[in-house]
Amino acid sequence: MRKDKKQVIGEEISDDSIKLFLAVEPADATPPSLHKLVKAYRGLRVDDFERFVGFFVAEGYDLSAADAQGNDFVALIQDQRNAEPYIEVIKAVRG
Repeated sequence: MRKDKKQVIGEEISDDSIKLFLAVEPADATPPSLHKLVKAYRGLRVDDFERFVGFFVAEGYDLSAADAQGNDFVALIQDQRNAEPYIEVIKAVRG
């Protein structure tokens, strides 16, 4: 880690910082909603991801967006070791 970078563990992330994940856009044919979910999953702890999903839904993005192969967010991450809590967040919001 660079000397000018402070390691942040356990500190609260601001809503504005979480909302930055809503601004990321895909560079390929991936649906924007799916791209935003994947980026947030990769960059946020599960508690922060849960907050992100609230903002995501409020902005009208689609939790069921799928790629060209028909894979939605859950299908893309379900085989990853730490995915289960993130999947639970999506399932809870979907109802």
